[in-house]
Amino acid sequence: MPQLLILGSSSPYRAAQLKTLGLAFEQISPNIDETAHKDEAPEQLAGRLALAKATAIAMRHPGALVIGSDQVGTRENQRLSKPGNIEAAMASLRLSSGKTATFYTAVTLARLRADGELAATSDICKTQLKFRQLTEAQITLYVAKDQTTDVAGAFKAESLGIALFEYVRSDDPSALIGLPLIALTKRLQQFGVDPLSAGS
Repeated sequence: MPQLLILGSSSPYRAAQLKTLGLAFEQISPNIDETAHKDEAPEQLAGRLALAKATAIAMRHPGALVIGSDQVGTRENQRLSKPGNIEAAMASLRLSSGKTATFYTAVTLARLRADGELAATSDICKTQLKFRQLTEAQITLYVAKDQTTDVAGAFKAESLGIALFEYVRSDDPSALIGLPLIALTKRLQQFGVDPLSAGS
């Protein structure tokens, strides 16, 4: 019997990404405190939260394989957040115009084994992107078309947002959307789940 796979995230974007692997899964919100610790580096924060999300759900669902993921973006040492409204989204893109941003996307797989031990593996993918010099008209049109009030940095690289950049550099192009699928696939295989196998 195939093991239960759980995506420990409420994100519709991560769910859409995971669906591309053709695997059956459940989606459960981890409901953890995502407050950054004092002086915590972006990479450390992303890794800690991905592990915390996966662990929290794995402990409630013994035997299930749980995916936890978190992403932290920065621009000039300032953390990028979800804007929440159109005005804030436009303001974020004005500040990003011509600048370089870095995103750290962490993914953890965790499973509580029958012996009570927690097995977990983690990866962090770094993505660097350079914004073009954006005009006010371009920013206004972009935010209206892509509706980016609910994503960090106020852009969606999987759609029109790709036109905002001079370059995007990463070992895993899927990581910027929120779930690094190359790293995830490798770790899934280590837990006996292969998207390229009919038995998965």
